[in-house]
Amino acid sequence: MANKDAIPLVVKYGGNALPQPGGADPILDEVAALVREGNRVVVVHGGGPEIDAELSARGITSKRVNGLRVTGAEALQVTESVLCATVNKRLVRALQARGVRAAGISGQDGPTLVAVPAARGALGFVGTIVRCEPELVRALHAGGFVPVVAPLATSLDQGALNVNADLAAAAIAGALRARALVLVTNVDRVRRDAGDPSSGIAFMSVEGAKAFAASDACAGGMLPKIEAAIAAAASGIDAYIAGSGERAIARALAGEATRVGAR
Repeated sequence: MANKDAIPLVVKYGGNALPQPGGADPILDEVAALVREGNRVVVVHGGGPEIDAELSARGITSKRVNGLRVTGAEALQVTESVLCATVNKRLVRALQARGVRAAGISGQDGPTLVAVPAARGALGFVGTIVRCEPELVRALHAGGFVPVVAPLATSLDQGALNVNADLAAAAIAGALRARALVLVTNVDRVRRDAGDPSSGIAFMSVEGAKAFAASDACAGGMLPKIEAAIAAAASGIDAYIAGSGERAIARALAGEATRVGAR
């Protein structure tokens, strides 16, 4: 049973780190163990590869700008379907199979996440988060549930917007005053040279992370992770960009990750 006074830990489970359906899932094993130990955990998930596959199967062209998928009306329908109905519920079922009471929501529920069109609408139905209202997440925790959150937001005019999962996790972590944000991905650390595993970075200050984000070394999907870590750190929350595998969350918090923080 979770301690009602426990400070939540927010885990962003990246789409590139998610296993194949039915495969071993050490991240969810660890989340379940943390919950059994009395920790409150929020899981915010991605699903990019599965969205890409479904878009391709439907013949819908997809492109990315600075790591963000340009999302038209058809792509938004696919994105919402894959994230909310497929990936989210699969993770909920997997946690329940591990003895954890889990509840799947999206950022639209509550609403938990409120956004405005990004880049003045140039990216289509892609949103920039302007507000997180964490009351629903807190209510689920109070009821003994693990919230599993899909990264969609409600716009100010009540439409749906696709938001980056890393940035959604950072917004939720900040609103909850979480004890940490762990961004689980398919690389164990941020690298100065993306092709060189030995160039991993152990620590970045907020200013150092901003400089890295503006450099040529930060590209594609790593950019929103760095931006999310900066946002969390600016709220006083340490963010860890970490790989997956056995005890990945514990290893990240112990230093086997890139930590972005005030010090």
